[in-house]
Amino acid sequence: MLDLATFVTLGIVLSLGTFIQSASGFAAGLLIISTLVWIGYPIPEAQIALLIATVPQNIWGVWSLRDAIRPRQLFWPAIGRLAFLPLGIAALYWMDTLPPARIKQVVGGVLLVITLAITLFRVSPRERLHPLWGWLAFPLSGFLQGLVGMGGPAMVLWVQGHDWDTRRSRGFLFTMYLISLLPAMLMIGWTFGERVGPAAVMAILLIPLLLVITAQGLRVGTWLGRKRLRRLTLALLIAMSLVSLLAPLFQATD
Repeated sequence: MLDLATFVTLGIVLSLGTFIQSASGFAAGLLIISTLVWIGYPIPEAQIALLIATVPQNIWGVWSLRDAIRPRQLFWPAIGRLAFLPLGIAALYWMDTLPPARIKQVVGGVLLVITLAITLFRVSPRERLHPLWGWLAFPLSGFLQGLVGMGGPAMVLWVQGHDWDTRRSRGFLFTMYLISLLPAMLMIGWTFGERVGPAAVMAILLIPLLLVITAQGLRVGTWLGRKRLRRLTLALLIAMSLVSLLAPLFQATD
């Protein structure tokens, strides 16, 4: 797997996802995982590449927003997310035995549900949410992170329900991502072994490029406007999810 063509392909996909994340403020995991799975990457390899690629961004985010982070608010959300992460990886271990076309359909279905939720879910921000929302959002986030590497949106929707300012919201999310990065990488490495090694090495080598891409994405996002980019990205994600869901129906059978 560690060859030039694979390295270039991974670099293009990670750069695209990182650029859109920096420019529009979301969707790196959704776009990167779904694209890599569509072009033939197994989910474990796609996940380990994504996790490693986002380490610098999350460390920088936590450090730059450290004054807005409230540690006491992190404990139970982190517990809920981490507790269900192994369950998601266990489900991924089983799903990894399915035919590639079926896996693409699963990823496409999850992507469609998440994208529609992001598009349609609206709630008036308030100081506090009912605890039930937290009990749902963070275990679901951990499970989806382990299963398909798309655990962020459940947390984002929960944060959007609060009347927090931008710094507090981003600081909370960056910290939650960072808390789960090492456990997720260790669990994937332990579960799937040496097969994820090449993807991990390539992602590490691509980190300098991704840092440059992040800076450029921030500039473009300011220039074009995040709302416009957000709409375009959501449309792209819906199209990708539908293609993943429906493509096996049109494949020729022997």
